[in-house]
Amino acid sequence: MASSTADSLGPHEKRLQYVVVMRHGDRIDSFEPLWASTAARPWDPPLIEEGRVRAFCSGRKIRTQLGFPIHRVFVSPFLRCIQTAAEAVSALCAVEDDPNTMSSGGVLIEPSRIKVSIEYGLCEMLNRETIRIPPKDGDWGFSLCELESMLPKGTVDHKVQRVYNKLPQWEETVFETRNRYVEIIKALADKHPSENLLLVTHGEGVGVAVSAFMQGSTVYEVDFCAFAQLRRLILEEDPSSTAEDFEVLNPGQFGIRYLPSSSFRDG
Repeated sequence: MASSTADSLGPHEKRLQYVVVMRHGDRIDSFEPLWASTAARPWDPPLIEEGRVRAFCSGRKIRTQLGFPIHRVFVSPFLRCIQTAAEAVSALCAVEDDPNTMSSGGVLIEPSRIKVSIEYGLCEMLNRETIRIPPKDGDWGFSLCELESMLPKGTVDHKVQRVYNKLPQWEETVFETRNRYVEIIKALADKHPSENLLLVTHGEGVGVAVSAFMQGSTVYEVDFCAFAQLRRLILEEDPSSTAEDFEVLNPGQFGIRYLPSSSFRDG
């Protein structure tokens, strides 16, 4: 497993940057259809317990199976993503890797390993295709202080500058949302070229992470806590420039189902 910030490809010439784009865990309204009818915030469902377990185990998988460290985490402000990030970060920062541990409860962590920030640009697609009951007054009610308090103590980076300082406009189109996800992935990677990133977002964002960087592919299903792995070369002389575009690694390995470009050829 890599121990430095990036994989070296030569003496001070180039290095690899990795970006993992992960969907949140199992949300309550997917299992309790009537939940939204009585919820105070029907647009912002929490995880069920199985979702927390899946998020923690996915964090462990990222730590132990991918072969590179995560240095920084960015997360959508929606509650299900915050709760997912809390579990995944606890697994990534755990002092001991105990395969019998299934959630963050009682886990001793080393918070200096990872820094976490909330990024509005990673939020859910803001239209009625994904949010059937939006807030009537247009106030989504996100309290950064409250959300940050849910993340593992000592991991929150209060100094980082967000790419999006506020939520996108309500009723953005699917096309606009997909462009936003491409933009935010590139922008966060460019702002932190010497670090490997974990972006905790929504299913559409994970799908875009594959389809936008693997020409001709179409993603048709993304599991809860599924994640895409992206990699690119960074020039040491100019860290904000890349020698190559992102490439997608093993897209079907961790809960993403897609059709490759060859599936659309005649015959």
